[in-house]
Amino acid sequence: MNELMVAAEGEISVGQHLQWSVFGLTLNVDTVISTLLSAGIVLGFAWYLRAKSKSKVPSGAQLAFETVTVAIEKQVEQNLGLRTAPFVAPLAISLFFFILISNWLAVLPHAFEEYVRPPTADINLTLALALFVIILVHITGIRKKGAGHYFAHFAKPFPAMLPLEIMMEIVKPISLSLRLFGNILAGTVMVGVLSLLPGFVAWAPTAAWKLFDIFIGLLQAVIFVVLTIIYFGVAAAPDKEEAH
Repeated sequence: MNELMVAAEGEISVGQHLQWSVFGLTLNVDTVISTLLSAGIVLGFAWYLRAKSKSKVPSGAQLAFETVTVAIEKQVEQNLGLRTAPFVAPLAISLFFFILISNWLAVLPHAFEEYVRPPTADINLTLALALFVIILVHITGIRKKGAGHYFAHFAKPFPAMLPLEIMMEIVKPISLSLRLFGNILAGTVMVGVLSLLPGFVAWAPTAAWKLFDIFIGLLQAVIFVVLTIIYFGVAAAPDKEEAH
């Protein structure tokens, strides 16, 4: 499920991709290309910051990165502590920039749409990200508390809570992925609707909506990362009785 295609008759269909079949597997080529592009931009940004880090005068990009890093580290410290699971802050920073760039691909001109679309408007990517996060959350909780103690907390304060807790854990990756997917997909659908307007009229609302897409893309990246940190905090943070 992903984007939209605007047919010549003025119809909009959602969920169509440029697809290739490779060894019996069907690949959404536009999603693969966009994902690689987003990852490449993030890596290029990291190499740029590394080269500029030796400069005495920090660039605007470096200041922006440091601002995001400080904010994320503060969230990690408040929820579980930087030393409890040291990899959480780097993971959250990486997720933030990858999701942000992926979301912001929505602002590219319509001419790029066939091959480059926001990959986060594809449920396959957002669900994969959410499952990766949730599986890592459980692994971290087991490593920090031990399997017995970690799984026992699902039955607290009453054993009758166990089915509800299991259901909540199943829902977590679904809600985490659908929230991101739905918001970004809605933006692509809206651009498709606006493109049905005459060209001399469509440019103004389309430009305004793409500016709104920038804000939505940032907001959704923040929400995904904050929820990720909270999930790690619940799984790995010491219990109250252990902390005293």
